[in-house]
Amino acid sequence: MYEITRQRMLGAAMMGTGALLGACGLQASSVSVKHKAAMLLDRIPNLPPGLVEATNFPLIEAIHGRRSRRFARGASIPGGPLAYTSKHAPAPLTELEQTLLLTTVSGNTGWSNLIPHNRFYEPKIPNYAGAAGGRTFPSAAGFHTSEIFFTDDNGSYFFPTRDMASPAANEDFGAKDLAAFLAEHRSRIVKLADGRLNIPASPSHMEMHNEWCANVPGSTLIVPVADLAQHSILSLCYLVQNGACIFDDVNKRPIPGIERFREIVDIDNPYPLTVVDQMSLTEVSVEISTACYAGALMLQAMGLGGWMYNGINPISVLGGSGDPEVPGLGFRSDTDKRWPLPNVTGLEGVFEAHCPPHFGDMRKAVQSVVERKYGAGGPFNANTPGPYKDNTGVRGSAASHNDVFVDCVATMAQYIYDQFGRFPATVPSVFALMYLQAHQLDTDFYDKHFSPGAYLNTHAAYDRNWAQQ
Repeated sequence: MYEITRQRMLGAAMMGTGALLGACGLQASSVSVKHKAAMLLDRIPNLPPGLVEATNFPLIEAIHGRRSRRFARGASIPGGPLAYTSKHAPAPLTELEQTLLLTTVSGNTGWSNLIPHNRFYEPKIPNYAGAAGGRTFPSAAGFHTSEIFFTDDNGSYFFPTRDMASPAANEDFGAKDLAAFLAEHRSRIVKLADGRLNIPASPSHMEMHNEWCANVPGSTLIVPVADLAQHSILSLCYLVQNGACIFDDVNKRPIPGIERFREIVDIDNPYPLTVVDQMSLTEVSVEISTACYAGALMLQAMGLGGWMYNGINPISVLGGSGDPEVPGLGFRSDTDKRWPLPNVTGLEGVFEAHCPPHFGDMRKAVQSVVERKYGAGGPFNANTPGPYKDNTGVRGSAASHNDVFVDCVATMAQYIYDQFGRFPATVPSVFALMYLQAHQLDTDFYDKHFSPGAYLNTHAAYDRNWAQQ
């Protein structure tokens, strides 16, 4: 009986779409949709109707229907005009729901197309990217220096995808075996600790308008974290490759020794150090925010409550609060009288920023970045597979970073570290800001206090759509 239901849903939802496109004369689109219907979902056991609906959910409805829906099952607003206490117990996302959401936030979606041309590089291609794979969100010049952490009732976890190769689950004609795709990503998750991340609902750790709804039981809280030190090295590489360098506008002086590199950079027209810092910070802010936004759109398609927000102290989340009762994710942090806040640098063996103490000096950090770009699996390694008919020829044609280039970048980076005691100079080594929370929505709250339309049909049908998992 269930198999009949499943086939009927697939036929109505996807094969029917293919037939409609074919009837309209769009044969290529028809073939593509039918192919995806055959390959995308039919290998998932006990296929829930909610997954079928999510894969067919209109993008325009996700965009226009997106709202911050904070009231989870198990929540309570004790007073005020919207006072309400949930009659439902908190309930966690299932493994399928959580994995679908995680891969929407930070899944590898295939090979990056790279930046294909800059006339000043001819006959080479630009060499900016840090990763060969593409993910669900954009990254400036393909640097991809962020990774995803998350927490739920059972623990805290790391979900690394930035250097992941194109999933084996990718099929011909762009289709995916969704079951294999999700399983491949799920296998990458590393558990860091038991139990939900402890973020006290107090002003030093959390904005008080979030104390009743953030990181609540049953929820999954996703935390994108950027290696801003690595991103800044890649920014310096970008500048040097294009004939530019920096000067220290904080102390009003050029970088000592930069004159040795006048053959490759314009030492008379340098960029201000603080401008490069702010540019890099802005770029990673966009990266981690668009990752969360992709997930926020998927919440609408899945019928989940939740929202993206920055109302939790990122230093507390990462582990730099100084309170032993609030270890966060356990990242190392240091203090210095020159810095206004503790500087978080990484979680040893898991996520280490490209700067000391995780690297002996900045030259070693720069060399690591170069190896990521040109070494095994890198975007500019001729042996890395990819989307091109001539992968070896395209990848191998990128402009290289020779020893003089590395010396120039390392000279600037080491000066920054020596002068300011950290790298980058004026922004954090590790950066977190935006979070995505997902939870089961208590629609009773919205029925009591809101006019119709406060939630979508997917929220109204959530129990029915996902009950068969």
